[in-house]
Amino acid sequence: MGTWRTAALSLIAVLVALPAGETGAQSSFPSRPLKFIVTSPPGGANDILNRLVAAKLQGNIGQPVLIENQGGASGFVAVEALLRSPADGYTLLTGTEATLVTNPLFFPKMPYLPSRDFAPVTLTAAINHVLLVHPSLPINSVGELIGYARANPGKLNYASSGNGSAFHLGMELLKRMAGVEMVHVPFKGSAPSMNAVLAGDVQLMLVGTPTGLPPAKSGKLRALAIAGATRSALAPELPLIADTLPGYEVSGWFAAVAPAGTPAPIISRLNAEFVRALKSPDLQEKLTPHGFEIVGNSPEQLAGQMVRQSEKWARVIKESGAKPD
Repeated sequence: MGTWRTAALSLIAVLVALPAGETGAQSSFPSRPLKFIVTSPPGGANDILNRLVAAKLQGNIGQPVLIENQGGASGFVAVEALLRSPADGYTLLTGTEATLVTNPLFFPKMPYLPSRDFAPVTLTAAINHVLLVHPSLPINSVGELIGYARANPGKLNYASSGNGSAFHLGMELLKRMAGVEMVHVPFKGSAPSMNAVLAGDVQLMLVGTPTGLPPAKSGKLRALAIAGATRSALAPELPLIADTLPGYEVSGWFAAVAPAGTPAPIISRLNAEFVRALKSPDLQEKLTPHGFEIVGNSPEQLAGQMVRQSEKWARVIKESGAKPD
């Protein structure tokens, strides 16, 4: 953990020191299509977000922005695809906190280290999470869920988008704080895990509001509570998990990174174009109804976010005893 923090802080220092002025490479970039490697299958929140961002970005830069979905294996497949790419700014990884922070904390043998292998570009957006159950369960609140789980230890199954994801670790945190046992069933992304809960193959899940609220509003699933620190503007009637378990707070975020070694002027140009796209009113009008909170910050701020989140999730993993399933 100390090594990760030291490397990340060193990255911040380097980013701050690098000049962001115009150079020939920056002013001519991009001269061909960009590619986003998305760490989830089509249909999840990460995919929805980045398809909308890509469409706006390509209109601004005058080059196509291609989407390549590389879901599964907790983001390792997507990362390997990024690291095989030249460090020239034309291939980016658009990942979640699992790929960018928790994998090195969760898996004993890692083929990559974020602080060593990634060049931060920007934190694109944040989302709230919602706790859902299949309607066949006689459960209408977090309190009832905890009571049911205590009366039926190990009989409830919960889905997640993969080992080490925020949805997995968020449920492990809930289990620890509530003192209950539930069985983890990992899938290769939010969309497959949602399909399993919709089918009743798995009984409950924590998932981002862009994916989770539509089936809840249609009555296909039952929403119990919001996992973040504040209620969702899309479903203000839903309480917080923290109302029942004080101190509980789990939310999600998405960010873009390039391969380490990408020239600083290219990172600066990419950041400027991402921020311009994210701050545009028309893109915000498209993203806000899905529950996304637009960010668009600097590479240094994203690096700092990765440090802080690493410290938080290291504690959660240690205290919950969560392990890969």
